[in-house]
Amino acid sequence: MAQSAAQKQARADQTETRIAGLSAPQGQSGWAAEARASALGRLREAGLPNRRDEYWKFTDPATLTQEATPRAALFEGAEEVPIFSGIDRLRIVFVDGVFDPAQSDDLSLDGVEIERLSDVMTKDIHWARDLYGALETRGQSPVARPLAALNSAFAADGIVIRATGKASRPISLVYLHGDEASDAILHHVVRVEPGADVTVLESGPAAARFNKCMEVDVADGGAFHHVRAQGRDHERRAVTHIFARLGEGSTYKSFTLTANGVLTRNEHVVEFTGDDAIAHVAGAAMGDAASAPFHHDDTVFITHDAQRCESRQVFKKVLRNGAEGVFQGKILVKPDAQKTDGYQISQALLLDEDSSFQAKPELEIYADDVQCSHGSTTGAIDETALYYLRSRGVPVAEATDLLILAFLAETIEEIDDERLREDIRERLEQWLMRRRQA
Repeated sequence: MAQSAAQKQARADQTETRIAGLSAPQGQSGWAAEARASALGRLREAGLPNRRDEYWKFTDPATLTQEATPRAALFEGAEEVPIFSGIDRLRIVFVDGVFDPAQSDDLSLDGVEIERLSDVMTKDIHWARDLYGALETRGQSPVARPLAALNSAFAADGIVIRATGKASRPISLVYLHGDEASDAILHHVVRVEPGADVTVLESGPAAARFNKCMEVDVADGGAFHHVRAQGRDHERRAVTHIFARLGEGSTYKSFTLTANGVLTRNEHVVEFTGDDAIAHVAGAAMGDAASAPFHHDDTVFITHDAQRCESRQVFKKVLRNGAEGVFQGKILVKPDAQKTDGYQISQALLLDEDSSFQAKPELEIYADDVQCSHGSTTGAIDETALYYLRSRGVPVAEATDLLILAFLAETIEEIDDERLREDIRERLEQWLMRRRQA
């Protein structure tokens, strides 16, 4: 939709107001300063998003773009054992977007090099100079992602990971929220060398408002596994971007579990550049708007630009008490990407008439020897299955929870590590039990 001169000026003014409220880190090397300046240029050219933009028409970005940080009360529920606690992992802790060395483990791990972004950006020579902002830049076309450009321009902290072999333990990024008005911007860069293998875990609410970007470059034969849990704070707002580039025979798998949160927008941009690669992106969202609004948006763009590659998008949402869900997923197959296997499914389970789900699945195919499919469904609990369970003595609330878990099972199965799968299932069961007892 064409913009009027007044609309363009209003967008530019809003963008400049937001920029004026931020400051880029000081003491950066030449390449880092250049990367940030380039990102700032992309932000100004695109302008901050609004509801008139095609890929924001289902989600209002106003609280993500405004200068003032919306406040978010800290989580005050019963104490829970943090997710992934039972797994041997290397913990890296951020509090309101700032690295906390006292709560973090030593950044040493067999098969992996780990550094802070703030340290890397002061070095004149570093491998990250070829990646920082590079994949984000590639991901700006054909759809502009100005909040990712804002991140590259102003992120002051983050982690830089280079996997040179098989990592001996998962790397766990823990995001703690301690200030009701915190506005955190984090940027992570991951390079998986040929034949290397690494798992990255993410968990925690992070901040009142959170903008996170992760760039992942997986070289030939490399493997990157990612499991993320977003939850706890009911009033938090977050926008995240993951940009991934896959080499020949590489593997990329990402799963996200989301519960609670006024607004969450997770964007995934994946590009196949080498033949015979695999990318699976999956997510399960549990939304209950009884005590606070819940709006969850998964936006995925996968580009096949190589032969015999496989992509899967599997997203399911369970919504109640007026919760809102959004899925926008696209598979783009370029002319030379023959033998592409692309699969996309998005489904929502609405537990009342007040909840809603908006879906926009897309296929754009320019090759003639491909196998691509997409589907999207919205529905209620299967009354026949519910009756079957109740007729065998299962109380209605427990029977409903069993059917919800069965509905979400396909997404959880996308996680390769059995320990992580069980941890995610346990968190889902706990969430359902709390709602049952409320």
